Amino acid sequence: MLLKLSIRCVPCLSFALLTSCALQQPSPVPSPASSAPTALVQKPSSQPAVAVAGAVSAGPGAAPAIRPPESDSRQAAATIDKTAALQAWVDQENRLYRVAAPLVLKNTELCPHHVHNILGFTAKNRYSYAEAYTTLAHSALGLGEKLRVMNVLPGSGAELAGIRKGDVLLAAEIEPLPSGPTAERDGAAIIASEMRGRQSMSLTVLRGGQHEVVKVPLTSACAMAIELGNTDDVSSFSDGYRMVVTRGMLQYVHSDQELAYVIAKEVAHNILESDERQDMADVIDRLQVFRTRTVPMAADRVQPYTPVRDATADKLSLYMLARAGYDIDNTLSFWQDLAEHYPIEIYSGYGRLHPSSSYRFSVMAEITKVLKTKEANNLPLMP
Repeated sequence: MLLKLSIRCVPCLSFALLTSCALQQPSPVPSPASSAPTALVQKPSSQPAVAVAGAVSAGPGAAPAIRPPESDSRQAAATIDKTAALQAWVDQENRLYRVAAPLVLKNTELCPHHVHNILGFTAKNRYSYAEAYTTLAHSALGLGEKLRVMNVLPGSGAELAGIRKGDVLLAAEIEPLPSGPTAERDGAAIIASEMRGRQSMSLTVLRGGQHEVVKVPLTSACAMAIELGNTDDVSSFSDGYRMVVTRGMLQYVHSDQELAYVIAKEVAHNILESDERQDMADVIDRLQVFRTRTVPMAADRVQPYTPVRDATADKLSLYMLARAGYDIDNTLSFWQDLAEHYPIEIYSGYGRLHPSSSYRFSVMAEITKVLKTKEANNLPLMP
C-alpha cells in the first residue's frame, strides 16, 4: 500500500503499509502435474480424507464399520484443499515480499519517480480474502475482525522497530484503526493521513494480550505493488506501477536468487515506463483475482517489448541486483535458459513478451563485466 491515491489504487501496495486495497484472493492448489517446490506449495496428504471415508474390517462377526455420509467425506476433503490453497497463497506472497525487499529498499537512487516513505509490513484480516475463504482465514490463519501483521519487510523501519508477525493493529498515533470488511482500505487511508509530515509513526498493537506502543521510523523505498499471479503460465508483467509474478514463474525458478532476477526486471520496467501500460494493467487485473481454474492471460492483446527496451531494463535490473547484494554471475545463463524453454512461439510463455535476442544477451554480458569491475574497485554502482 503506497501512501498516495491513484486510479488503480496504487497506494494499496503490499510493501508500503498493508496489502492491496483490491482484496487479495487465494489461488487454487496446483494440479498434481505441477512442478511447484514443496517449500512453496504444500499439498495436503490424502490420508486424512481416506481415514474419514474408509471402512475398517474388524474380522468375521465384527460389527460393520460406520461410514460417514459421502457428502461429509467430500466436505472434509474440500476443507483440506481450501486450507492448503490459502496457506500456499500466503506462503508464496511472503516469498515475493522477502526476495523483493532489498531490491525496493536499496535502489531509491534508481527509481526517483517511485520513491515514497513506507512503514514496511503487510496486514490482513479475515475479510482480505474471497467470501468463500473468510471462515477459513479465521480458523487456519488466525485472522479476525482487526488487521493483523502478516509479513514484516526485512530491513524496513517496521523490522528495526520490532513490529512482529501476528501483531494486531489497534491505532496509528491516537487514531483508532478500523475493523471489519473495509478495514484494509479504511486503515490505509487513516495511516496515510497520519504519516504526512512525519519521519516516524507510533502504532499501538495488541501482542500477547497486552497493548504496546511501537514507534516505527519511516523507510524510503521504491514503492510498487508486487502481486502474485493466479496462473501456472511462466511469466511476469508490469504496468508502470504494479507488477505480477505468476505462480508458474515461482514454480519455474530454482532459487530465491533466480526469483530476484525476475522481480528486478519488472521493477526496472516500471521505472522506465513514463505512463501506465493499459495492456499490461488489464492482464494484472485478471491475474491477481482468484478463479477456480487457471486464468487465460490474453497474451495476444499485450504488446511485446522491443529488444532495445528490454535490454535497457536488463541493464537497470543488473545494477539493482548488485546494489541489493544479489549475485549477478548467473543472471545471463538464467535468461538464456528461460528463453530456450519458453521461446516466442509459446503463446503464454515469458518469451512472448520478452523476445530473446543476441543484442539483449550481449548487453547483459557487457554490463555484468562493468559491474564486476566497479565492485572490485569500490566504485559507485550507478548506470
